[in-house]
Amino acid sequence: MKTTFRRHLTLILCILLGATILLGVSFRALFTRYIMQTEENSLRSTADSVGGLVKAYSAAYLNDWSFRTNLSVAASASGNDILICDAEGTVRICAADIQACEHLGRSIGEKDADLLFREGSMSMDVAASQLYGEERLAVAIPVLLEDGRPLCIILVSMPRAALTQLTGRTLRIFAMVALLVFIAAIIATPYLTRRETKPIRDMAAAAKQIAHGDYNVRVPTGHQNEEIEEMAVAFNNMTVALQNSERVRQEFVANVSHELKTPMTTIAGYLDGMIDGTIPEEKHYYYMNLVSTEVRRLSRLVRNMLDVSRLRDQGIPQDQLADFDICEAAGQALLSFEQRINRKKLNVDIDMPELGVRVHALPDAVTQVLYNLMDNAVKFVNEGGTLSVRVKPRGNSAVVTVGNTGPTIPAEELPLIFDRFHKTDKSRSTDRDGAGLGLYIVKTIVLAHGEDIYVTSRDGMTEFTFTMPLSK
Repeated sequence: MKTTFRRHLTLILCILLGATILLGVSFRALFTRYIMQTEENSLRSTADSVGGLVKAYSAAYLNDWSFRTNLSVAASASGNDILICDAEGTVRICAADIQACEHLGRSIGEKDADLLFREGSMSMDVAASQLYGEERLAVAIPVLLEDGRPLCIILVSMPRAALTQLTGRTLRIFAMVALLVFIAAIIATPYLTRRETKPIRDMAAAAKQIAHGDYNVRVPTGHQNEEIEEMAVAFNNMTVALQNSERVRQEFVANVSHELKTPMTTIAGYLDGMIDGTIPEEKHYYYMNLVSTEVRRLSRLVRNMLDVSRLRDQGIPQDQLADFDICEAAGQALLSFEQRINRKKLNVDIDMPELGVRVHALPDAVTQVLYNLMDNAVKFVNEGGTLSVRVKPRGNSAVVTVGNTGPTIPAEELPLIFDRFHKTDKSRSTDRDGAGLGLYIVKTIVLAHGEDIYVTSRDGMTEFTFTMPLSK
């Protein structure tokens, strides 16, 4: 099975190969054109030089051996073949073989000769190829007498095979270098594949371990590749989050199991006692009331868990936020505890502005926060103690404090006070109402409003303080 990296690498190599071939073809075409232009300029320069030499000898050039010797030297020096034709285009002198050249007497054609005298310097590749019997690169120039009459035509040429050989040699060097590069790339591919894919393979192995429940696994970091480093760090962060989530899940299951076990055991015990006759029939009504109480406790537990889950998943619906007086809401919540306050003979300390404090929040949710905090305060306040409720505006928030006198919460317990099912009184599962979700619900509601809540407990006074946004 090919890995993604290998597929990408193969694709890149194919693209690079195609680009190299295209580059080679383009390079050959450009280089060939450049060489041909350079050689044409060289041929034209040689032709111009020979033309000057012909003008120096004028009409006597045909029979002057000194001219022919100089012409032969010029041909050897330039490395080109030089032919001199008369005005009609017939070859009269060949620099390669002055006396018995096979080209003597041949013609480039009267039509080309006339065109040359009319146009001036021009390419003569076709005519030269016909004369030499091979592909040639040729340039011809006309030579005129001082009175303007045609004197002769100078044809300078070279074999195209020489150009092909030069460009072919260059292309072979280019192909050789490209081939060496591709061989090196192919040899290096396995090493690069292992090196680049090792972090991904490590993550895959770690993911398999996580799938089998090992959340302590971590992948190495410190990679030079920025993307791989980010992925490794994100993977480790994800593993930590999963580890914490698993720990919370296990704690949640353990806590729920603990909270459900007591009332279910109680209910089962009472019902079994009534069924097998252990509990007399005249006490059935009393114990049925106890069973009803435990069932309601289970119902509250499940309902609270569902409310918290829905609040954490969906948050506070913005269209349900409203402006209301939080002081009035606190007063109404306090009234619901009147009987319990009187039963414990508590002193109630209220400090709220007479004109009230209007906030922008979810009324029912804030009322539940106030009720849970007051319920918690009344539950743990000492007999004849003080219950305090304070509301005051501060900045853009309303600050609400619910406090009670009574046992001081240990400092090590304060950070855990808002956790699910956490109880500072470990024995109150059986002899007190509640399932340890009240303060957790309070914190969830407050945080869902984007506000904060904290608790202080010292010198026999415990206070819960939270904020809510003021109305604008």
